[in-house]
Amino acid sequence: MKPLKFTQPLVSVSWLSEHLDHPDLIVLDATIKKVTSTKEAKSANLQIKNARFFDIKKAFSDTTTDIPNMLPTPEAFSEACRNIGISNHHKIVVYDQLGIYSSPRVWWMFKTMGHENIAVLDGGLPAWKGANMPCETMDNSSNPTERGDFKAMFDQDLTTDSKSILAEMNNKNTLILDARSPGRFTAQEPEPRASLKGGHIPNSMNLHYTKIVRDGHLLPVGELKEVLDDFNIENKKLIFTCGSGITACIIMLAANLAGYDNVSVYDGSWSEWGQLDGVPIAC
Repeated sequence: MKPLKFTQPLVSVSWLSEHLDHPDLIVLDATIKKVTSTKEAKSANLQIKNARFFDIKKAFSDTTTDIPNMLPTPEAFSEACRNIGISNHHKIVVYDQLGIYSSPRVWWMFKTMGHENIAVLDGGLPAWKGANMPCETMDNSSNPTERGDFKAMFDQDLTTDSKSILAEMNNKNTLILDARSPGRFTAQEPEPRASLKGGHIPNSMNLHYTKIVRDGHLLPVGELKEVLDDFNIENKKLIFTCGSGITACIIMLAANLAGYDNVSVYDGSWSEWGQLDGVPIAC
């Protein structure tokens, strides 16, 4: 059997269907509920055949902090990967049940942990189901019989903290792009977490993630480039932020597809910045 190779960080339903039974491939379901939604995913009890659940909220977050979705330590990430049978030789395709929502977060996490062999399923489970591809109930999921031996190699350049934001936000060669809605960005809408202040990081710009997603798919690369070109980001360092580090990864994935590589995600995002004392906030 030919070795698997990703030519870009996004794969189609047809690509996954062709390679679904490859022994080096692992498919991950990384579904979480939208923080701004009270609705459950329409296919909450279904998954792609042989998929494994990637538990962002518990196994793959730092549960010692009250800031949601923070990266775990490389050691904790490695152990959680081993528990679901992942090793460094595996090629990974990650999807979610909302199309493109939480799956890019997992793509970024693996890249931050030094694993390049990962791609996002464009359109997620809705596109897979729409093409009549094989699904199964989560009760019948195939749990790995053997532990993996994954070992993370942390790449700190792909993640940013609040101290770095303070140092970078006035740098003309750095652009911070915020994936939240325009109303939250300007404090015209309340934050879903009531403890947070409204507004945005000074000098950041707003790119709501819905501007680059259409019917659960990322826009074609040409259209992504047109959207990003409006921000005059050529040769700038790009830092992506949002409410809790989920949708920031959608626009980071878009930037990667458009050819930008000087990129990072502010892991704490507004869940951290909006509760810090003494940091500047613009509205």
